[in-house]
Amino acid sequence: MSALETQVAQGDSQPSTEHSRIHIHIPGVLGAYVALMKPRIIELLLLTTVPVMFLAARDVPSLWLVVATVVGGTLSAGSANALNCVVDADIDTKMRRTSRRPLPRHQVSSRSALVFGLVLGVVSTVWLGLLVNWLSAALALAANVFYVVGYSMILKRRTTQNIVWGGAAGCFPALIGWTAVTNELAWTPVVLFLIVFFWTPPHFWALAMRYRDDYAAAGVPMLPSVATSRDVAQQIITYSWVMVLTSIVLWPVAVTGWFYPGIAIALGIVFLVEAYDLRSRARDSEELSVIKPMRLFHLSNAYLALLFVAAAADPFLR
Repeated sequence: MSALETQVAQGDSQPSTEHSRIHIHIPGVLGAYVALMKPRIIELLLLTTVPVMFLAARDVPSLWLVVATVVGGTLSAGSANALNCVVDADIDTKMRRTSRRPLPRHQVSSRSALVFGLVLGVVSTVWLGLLVNWLSAALALAANVFYVVGYSMILKRRTTQNIVWGGAAGCFPALIGWTAVTNELAWTPVVLFLIVFFWTPPHFWALAMRYRDDYAAAGVPMLPSVATSRDVAQQIITYSWVMVLTSIVLWPVAVTGWFYPGIAIALGIVFLVEAYDLRSRARDSEELSVIKPMRLFHLSNAYLALLFVAAAADPFLR
């Protein structure tokens, strides 16, 4: 990176020529707006959307339908994430993990971020309604509103169970993927919704254990910042058991073959072993270097991805 690029990235003085502004400043602004959408989170949401479309179709769904759903889902999730950045701007400046987001760094104004998030929300709803179906559009909009209002504005700063209930917003892609293909709800996507619902606390609490000092400094009552690591690990085990049992329930509900339950049980055993190991390490020390919560966090990402891919692949293997 050149010295001029470094200056722009760090928000220092503007380049001295119009030519430099065109080629360096504009990409920086566009990058800031993309960052507001939190692309890495969107990737995980889409990972629970596309496999469900294959399971709903019991075949390869229309490529155009998959593309339309992915684009609409990306815009909807990006809207929710951008609006979340506006609501959490004061918190983000106090946390190391979020201090380099566009608003704390003053790369984008709060007003511009608000307008950007609202426009994305409108565009995504219309896109999904016209190109997929209005049921999927309504579900995406409901997830958006619940995440911004329910989680970000109401639950996050008021209760240690914030991510338990607020995390429901991240479960909607399972419903959206199913309705995109069938244009109706059924018990199968509801079970998939619940798998993600019970997966979210172990997944996020492992991450929050790593950044518990950040949440404490920001005054956010995330469970790991107000409870001992041993207590958090015990709750992680409880939710992990419910998650694994719910994943097995999908077998009779979705009428899968033997491939899916075999994978679900194997993945569940691996997940539970790591959850119990986390509790064991938490009993010995409160030091993060000993607890190693990120091991479970990274494992949880792989668990969800492989589980949903297994559900999507099962009809083809039969």
